[in-house]
Amino acid sequence: MKLSVIIVSYNAADFLRNCLISVLKELPTDAEVIVFDNASTDDQIQSFPQEFPCVQFVLNQENRGFAYANNAAVRRAQGEFILILNPDTLVYAGFFDNLLDFAEQKSNLGALGVRMIDGKGRFLPESKRNIPDLISSFSKLFVSDEKSNYYHQSLGEHENGETFVLSGACMLMKKSVYEEVGGFDERYFMYGEDIDLSFTLLKNGYKNYYLGEVSITHFKGESTVKDKKYLERFYGAMEIFLIKYYKKQRPLQYYLMLVGLKFKYWKAKKKFQKSGLIK
Repeated sequence: MKLSVIIVSYNAADFLRNCLISVLKELPTDAEVIVFDNASTDDQIQSFPQEFPCVQFVLNQENRGFAYANNAAVRRAQGEFILILNPDTLVYAGFFDNLLDFAEQKSNLGALGVRMIDGKGRFLPESKRNIPDLISSFSKLFVSDEKSNYYHQSLGEHENGETFVLSGACMLMKKSVYEEVGGFDERYFMYGEDIDLSFTLLKNGYKNYYLGEVSITHFKGESTVKDKKYLERFYGAMEIFLIKYYKKQRPLQYYLMLVGLKFKYWKAKKKFQKSGLIK
């Protein structure tokens, strides 16, 4: 089998339904789709196996996080390539053919990502990012997305080329490579695991690529409940990354970046409190 599409879902039934419709419309014949549901409390998911009989559904009874769920789904996958795909995405004509054609030309492929736009058609700069370091992290804090060094600005939105960090919303790689580097680090419950895996691939001698000629829609954040738990998981994931790669190796940078992260968390918390999302 050439390809396994892996979708981890949690309380995103409406997004997932539309995602599956778009995926199945374009899916190659030599491919499979695996949906790993992380114990959704929305009962709609129970009807999906009947609605989409050609899709493999794993209805997990416990939510152990995005990283764990993807690793579990990959172990079931039969494809030479795996595509990690968010449920709040839509793919379009030629998506899979273009993705696989590009990937098969790269003998040292780590992961491959594409141009992502939001529901209003705006480019999402996290489609291609730099490795978080002192400069890029503070750039993220104090500079607009259009100019921030946190994003890979030297590679154009519609260009193809090497990049550093890809988004876990859409990430293609060989299953053998994913397994070789250990997949997603399960210390990350949600968020940050895509940065970690991208960095791990680079450290193991692989190259990550951005395919700007291919686009998907990613309804970023629209399926996410913005609450205190979200803030803690999001900023906690960044702290895991700093501890893992900077605390012992570059202690000065670690403490400076940690201060910036705590400041960013404080600002986000104040914003959420002002908008009434948290108390």
